[in-house]
Amino acid sequence: MTLQKKATIISSATATLLIFIKLTIGILSGSVAVLASAIDSVLDLIVSAFNYFAITKSEQPANQKFNYGKGKIEALAGVIEGTVITVSGLYIFYEAIRKALHNNEITYLGSSIIVMVISLVLTIALVTFLNYVAKKTDSMVVKSDALHYKTDVLSNGAILLSLVLIQVTNFGLIDSIMGIIISLYIIHSAYEIIKDGVYILLDAALDEEVVTSIKHIIIEEKEISDFHYLKTRRSGNTNFVDVHLVFSPGISLLRAHHAGDRIEDKIKDLSPNDEWVITAHLDPYDDSIINDSKL
Repeated sequence: MTLQKKATIISSATATLLIFIKLTIGILSGSVAVLASAIDSVLDLIVSAFNYFAITKSEQPANQKFNYGKGKIEALAGVIEGTVITVSGLYIFYEAIRKALHNNEITYLGSSIIVMVISLVLTIALVTFLNYVAKKTDSMVVKSDALHYKTDVLSNGAILLSLVLIQVTNFGLIDSIMGIIISLYIIHSAYEIIKDGVYILLDAALDEEVVTSIKHIIIEEKEISDFHYLKTRRSGNTNFVDVHLVFSPGISLLRAHHAGDRIEDKIKDLSPNDEWVITAHLDPYDDSIINDSKL
């Protein structure tokens, strides 16, 4: 079993435990913040289960039907996860407003505080593990999961703070105010996840820093006189690079091939943990000038 799959299983198990604890205390106490956190944990479980499916599919090798593999399933999972997070944020916002209007009192404050302490500790441990896996595998699904649970750390901490303040000040409106703040932060975080996923689905170029580094690698190769038609994109954990390399007309095919190999090796070293598919077209002259003139 891959490290990514293990990460989604651990996320699912943690979410299941938190659902049971938070839902019980949230219903008993009447705290909209704790109940909202419980609902968020339910969504965490759904998302983690979907992520396991997405990773399983994305790891399948390319075939005659899917020549480039199924890596974009990870991006699709990120978009779905971001949408789910947005919905949960909107629901929390609604519940917070409703609680403020009805001015419902919170009970079982002591138990609620204990639950949120446990939840905070477990979530911090999970985020630490997910960040480790994301850094090691560069999986977008795991990165999204880590960001999702990172928002949970902040929301759990904010909820814990609000419960303590309510116990000290007996000012119940703090619960609703904190719920509104948490919901807005969750929606903002979801936007970043959705944006990254959509960019990959639309074949956006690799990060500008990576593209710049690729250009420098090509220019530094002494056998290359120029290059053009550089295109990059990402799918799953695979980076795709297409480029036309211009050589002098008299160069042997063997020398040009070796030069192309050197360029490919250096590009792959930019991110050794990623898979790279590099397609270099060897030109004896700059055919971009001829092709552009036909347009």
